Amino acid sequence: MHFNERVWMGVPGGAPFTRGPVVLTEALSHIGAYGKTALYDAVERGFLHLSDAGNPHRALVVVSDGGDNASAMPFERLLQHAQQADTIIYTIGLFDQSSRDRNPRILKELAAATGGEAFLPGSIRGATAVLERIARDIRSTYLVGYEPTNTVRDGNYRNVRVVVDAAGRGTLKVRARPGYFAPASTEP
Repeated sequence: MHFNERVWMGVPGGAPFTRGPVVLTEALSHIGAYGKTALYDAVERGFLHLSDAGNPHRALVVVSDGGDNASAMPFERLLQHAQQADTIIYTIGLFDQSSRDRNPRILKELAAATGGEAFLPGSIRGATAVLERIARDIRSTYLVGYEPTNTVRDGNYRNVRVVVDAAGRGTLKVRARPGYFAPASTEP
């Protein structure tokens, strides 16, 4: 997907997804940074688009300076959607250090809310290594089940802390969502 003050599909031909490197290269060759920025609207549209994906493991890679001056959606609502979405967000912050629009804090918050990671590579050349790392990370993601002891169906946000005990296995890095929304009761 591409975005400036509006959001549109980047893959040509109306295909919702592709594995074709030629198609991806074509889509990426038409990126242009101009006009205003609707970052929050673009991420929300990304969630909607990924909800149609057949693969249950969903990741959204956001390349931006973190600035937003054109979205209809406020950041607080987007952050709540990010916490509820079944999607990991990786952010790559590319910006000129003198830019007044850059906002790396937003990129870090979006990634943290979903168990993803924020990267600030400093250059386009550094972004290539970051994308390779994200690809490896996506391929080595594991799903851990969790059954809460608090079974109250109140719709509230609950914090979760994941701890790994890997005696003799060296240091393992765990990155997980900081919590979840409990189901809400359907009773009146």
